[in-house]
Amino acid sequence: MQTEDIDGKTLETWTPEEVATAMKKGEIVLIDVRTPAEYAFEHVEGALLFPMAFFDPHYLPSQREKPIVLMCGSSARSGKMARKVLEAGAQSIAHLEGGFGKWKKDNQPYIGTDMPSGAPKRMENAPE
Repeated sequence: MQTEDIDGKTLETWTPEEVATAMKKGEIVLIDVRTPAEYAFEHVEGALLFPMAFFDPHYLPSQREKPIVLMCGSSARSGKMARKVLEAGAQSIAHLEGGFGKWKKDNQPYIGTDMPSGAPKRMENAPE
């Protein structure tokens, strides 16, 4: 994990492996800030959806029990929303390095769409 100090507050950047491990252990809350359509097509299992278009840090759950990690497609939107969280008064927040694109590139499992049926399907990436 990388950390960046922003006006005395901490912005963490977690790798896909760190997020996957923490998710399996139930140690974090993963929040996807992509659009509902992007999320419906494919997403990390267990990630909550809070689209950037409607993102208000005041509605985030408390980080007392579990830290929050934000994610998007490439980490641009999640980085923007993480800074917004810090500006709203949080002392720390994290986001996923490289977003969902890196998540898939690093062969982490996710929920995708079964193209013949259109139904959600657990996808296991095969190593390249």
